[in-house]
Amino acid sequence: MEEFDGSAAAGRDDVHLLHRDALDSFDEVKQRAYSFDGRGQCSIRGWDLSAATSTAGDGFYWFHVELPRGNGASHYHRLALSAQSLIHALCPPLKLQDILALSSNGPFCGHVDGALVFRVNSPGPASSAFTLRLAARVTESSLITVALGRVPRLGFSPASARSLLSEIPKVGDPGGNEDSGGGVTIPAHVLEFLLTMNHSEEGDNPVPLSMSNLLVHVVDTHVDHLQDIVAGLEKELDAVELELDSAGLNNQWAIPEGGSLLKKQMLDDRRFPKVHLDLQRLLQAVSHGEQVFPRVKEKCATKPWFSSEDVIALEELIGRLRRLKENLGFIVNRVTAVQAGLDSWQAEQINKRLYYLSFLSIIFLPLSVLTGIFGMNVGGVPWTAQKDPQIDDGFLNVMILCIALLVCLLLCFMFPTLYARMLIWRKKHSLKRKWSFKGKSYLQGHSSTGYSKISTNGVGKSNSLPV
Repeated sequence: MEEFDGSAAAGRDDVHLLHRDALDSFDEVKQRAYSFDGRGQCSIRGWDLSAATSTAGDGFYWFHVELPRGNGASHYHRLALSAQSLIHALCPPLKLQDILALSSNGPFCGHVDGALVFRVNSPGPASSAFTLRLAARVTESSLITVALGRVPRLGFSPASARSLLSEIPKVGDPGGNEDSGGGVTIPAHVLEFLLTMNHSEEGDNPVPLSMSNLLVHVVDTHVDHLQDIVAGLEKELDAVELELDSAGLNNQWAIPEGGSLLKKQMLDDRRFPKVHLDLQRLLQAVSHGEQVFPRVKEKCATKPWFSSEDVIALEELIGRLRRLKENLGFIVNRVTAVQAGLDSWQAEQINKRLYYLSFLSIIFLPLSVLTGIFGMNVGGVPWTAQKDPQIDDGFLNVMILCIALLVCLLLCFMFPTLYARMLIWRKKHSLKRKWSFKGKSYLQGHSSTGYSKISTNGVGKSNSLPV
């Protein structure tokens, strides 16, 4: 009974902890709602999900929920928090089956309560940047999406907002003086970030004219996000390979310390096993998209409100995903090659140290043998002036015993070879017995001019060459 009460108390503590974390996560959940008139205009509206179930009017609506990545909490803990956050944000009008379809892990595409629901949720930890989750509930007049963390270029800016890319850039003055000329100074870190992106910012997104355009835009931003992560991995891998190549060049010019320290640091940090794990998570996310998006295209192609141009756009995005998966395979091969190079370098260093130890053992082993011989506490040791005839044979007896032990050890080491030779001799002897009859062999040698073969019927067949 006491154990039951203790487990119940622990369960209540876990529930209170989960409830407290859920309250904190509700504050971190970001919600955005857009309304589109179908004529190229959009506006940011309040969070009112009643429009998600209405079919009146020519416009359509988009409701987006951005879940926080959080810290290193347990997997099921974060999954339960995500489900509670969605219940808090989307219920009502959504039902529990809709929440479970949106928050569960793994690929899925199907109809739930009359709406098309698909998800590409990776089962990895939410705190990892390589764990991607995207789920959507699509109807003719509304789209509800759920994403983990911020997805670049996903939202839309109002028409009055001015894009940074439409500004005229200028180089800032190193002295900090203000320039009276026109243009906007772009900081170095912002410029570096823009150079790594494969797309523009939210202000340049074309406003969708239909629900099919909006769905294609959501899938397109998900593929762009995957491509950004792959580009970042390629950039990091290029930098590592450049450092290793520079270290190899330094080694060639007799500066070995930098390259050795760099390789040792990479092996100590276990950098490439972590990269392998991140690549596997990313491959899983790409594979989920490769499984789900073709089914989304097939189901949307049957909808009367989904245009044929957007079906073709979905097919192009599926092709991009497949090419991205091939590119990830190339990156995995590059990481494997670099890791194999580091492992071979580590094995070479170990072999060098073992060589030095063996060289030292060659020097000091004879010395240790000599000190052991002359340090024996027996009589008759040479050059010690021991003249007692009773113990004069002690040293000789010990030497005979050592030689006998050495011979036994040599026989033990030579036994496999001797045993193999004995087996070969026995096989040859048994073959000779098989090819003989009453003590006479079937093969009888003759002079150097030839030989004769004796058959079983006793008739000889000469195979001698003519003279």
